[in-house]
Amino acid sequence: MVVLAASICTKGGKAVLSRQFHPMTRTHIESLLASFPKLIPTNSQHTSVETAQVRYVYQPLEDLYILLITNKASNILQDIDTLHLFARVVSDMCRTADEREIQKQSFELLGAFDEIVSMGYREQVNLMQVRSILEMESHEEKIQDIIARNKEAEAKEELKRRARQLELQRREQQKRAAVSGSGGSSYLGGGMSGYSPVPQRFDAPEVSTARTASPAPASSARTPPFKGSGMKLGSKKTRQAELLDALGGELVSEELSAPSTPPIPDPSPAPTNTRGSLPSITAESVHIVIKEKIDVSLMREGGVQSMEVKGDMNLQVSDPALAHIKLALPSPTTDFGSDLQFKQHPNVAKFAPGQNRIVALKDPSRAFPVGQALGVLKWRYAGRDESLVPLSINCWPSPSNDGTCEVNIEYELENENVTLHDVVISIPLPAGSYPSITTTQCDYTINPATHSLDWSIPLVSTVERSGTLEFTVGGDDASIFFPVRVSFVGRGSIAGIGVDAVSRVDGGEDPVFSVDAVVTTEGQ
Repeated sequence: MVVLAASICTKGGKAVLSRQFHPMTRTHIESLLASFPKLIPTNSQHTSVETAQVRYVYQPLEDLYILLITNKASNILQDIDTLHLFARVVSDMCRTADEREIQKQSFELLGAFDEIVSMGYREQVNLMQVRSILEMESHEEKIQDIIARNKEAEAKEELKRRARQLELQRREQQKRAAVSGSGGSSYLGGGMSGYSPVPQRFDAPEVSTARTASPAPASSARTPPFKGSGMKLGSKKTRQAELLDALGGELVSEELSAPSTPPIPDPSPAPTNTRGSLPSITAESVHIVIKEKIDVSLMREGGVQSMEVKGDMNLQVSDPALAHIKLALPSPTTDFGSDLQFKQHPNVAKFAPGQNRIVALKDPSRAFPVGQALGVLKWRYAGRDESLVPLSINCWPSPSNDGTCEVNIEYELENENVTLHDVVISIPLPAGSYPSITTTQCDYTINPATHSLDWSIPLVSTVERSGTLEFTVGGDDASIFFPVRVSFVGRGSIAGIGVDAVSRVDGGEDPVFSVDAVVTTEGQ
């Protein structure tokens, strides 16, 4: 069975959409389609006609015809089955089988045609598989979405329960404060100095209760909120952060109202520019933009719990004279196997196995669009290769006998394909305690919304690839300091995707090109 072309034409023989699976000129396919209606016998019940060179297997599609052009040695039964699958795909993707709707869905239809027939031979797929391939659905992703929704619902219920508990504690604290009078305010002014741990020498129980006003009792605050993971890139807020947001920062305001409490700097507002401090790139006539997002969860004991990298490549040509080009991608330095999957634009040729990766149009006579960005390539990696993690974090809390904990944080660049900018490492802190930093020359802030220490590193590169932070804070529960969360914006590609060269299809002088490769954490 060899399918030469799959086409949709009018009853007069005008081509509406055609996909050739063997080299055929446009004039040739248009002449074959123009002669097709003349070959259909009147009042015939057959669904195929033949000429001296080819066979037409056709089916009416309202006011149009959908047909396969095959060689005469092809299996007619398999051709009819393939034609029915083509017709079902068209009916599934188009609301109406008219010329305007088919032209509107032309790119999607061509992509579906390529999944049914490859190099003239039928692929073993059905309608549901074609639909799943085009939508790039993942069963594992659906399961993770369901788990995430269930966790979100549980977090909301826990949030409501703890909010009611805090409201009762606040009312009780107000009653006790009214009884204690002015005696409690003197202790309130001297309860904490600098960022030293909270003193453990209050004599009056009612004064201690009025000062701390913590979101939950000490025993519940020391309960490990997370046990499985040690670091998350681009993940959501903790339950404690959601609780504080729901209360509108009331407890944080009470802490800041103490006379001797040091002022806590407000966190900088999130920049609207997702590039952060990445240097800008001057766009040439051929400009390639590579964007990647990474979502990694590392276990506290070491190793990767889950890792997903999604990326896409967009090509923009501003000079019509340079529209007939092809892109040469670098040879992979790491063997990803089947974990790294690629998907090309329907008009872009797929990568040939065992050869260099080339991004080029299937039809060399066609040109890339001028003046607009075109997504030519997408990729996705899902695996547990620890060597691909861009940044490793080592958090080592050491509880002391005096009720404090000494915490050492160390980071190191692991993937040299990327250079990281605007790195923020967020370490949770025990409720009601503030750190005393012993490391000099480090930039940090206290985030009141999450009660965490946000350590900012402007640049992490192969030259400045590691750093450490050491601080002491009140509390003796080591699990409080997890999970550590990291966000950044970087230059490069974690999957090693780039562009080595851009060349003309006709063999002319290679054009000048520019590449802007950006990688960010999920949620930025």
